[in-house]
Amino acid sequence: MNEMAKMVVVMTVLTVVSGGLLAAIRNGTLERIENQQLQFVKGPAIKEIMKGASNDPIKDRFKIKDGEVERSIFVGKFNGKPEVVAFETFAKGFGGPVGVMVGINLTNDTLAGVAVTTHSETPGMGARAKTDPTFVAQFKGKPALKPIKVTKDGGQITALSGATITSRAVCLAATKAGEIFKRLKPEIEKGIQKFN
Repeated sequence: MNEMAKMVVVMTVLTVVSGGLLAAIRNGTLERIENQQLQFVKGPAIKEIMKGASNDPIKDRFKIKDGEVERSIFVGKFNGKPEVVAFETFAKGFGGPVGVMVGINLTNDTLAGVAVTTHSETPGMGARAKTDPTFVAQFKGKPALKPIKVTKDGGQITALSGATITSRAVCLAATKAGEIFKRLKPEIEKGIQKFN
């Protein structure tokens, strides 16, 4: 019985030390992980949406608490003032969650653009949502505060051939972004003031 108690104490100590080390490593690498995601995953999408901005939208960002989620809001300056904000939303696609960066024009509440950041869609089919410029170009100028749908569902977005589910996911992510924007607009307007 005494040996059993020693083993339990040793295992407990090892578990606590291992857990502490893993937590310290995670906390120590959070900033590096965020920077890698900004540079290689979200960055290309942000730069595509904010093409022509006079600032660096990746550097000019702020965070807003949205319930349990902390959202990074990227700011694009055009004509000397912040005109476009972008943030990431998600919707379920054919192969799993589809991450979509959605840009919204602050002057008229229209979509400035969308770009897929992450996905698990079928190569050559749904994966084209990330690479097909004609698909994402359809979103530009659409009202951000109204539902975005594919034509099969009564909307204005022509779905990718053979990838209707993925196309619907991008539309749903854009619609969610409009809902988030409407809910957080006062906080977003307050946050962009420092970029004037």
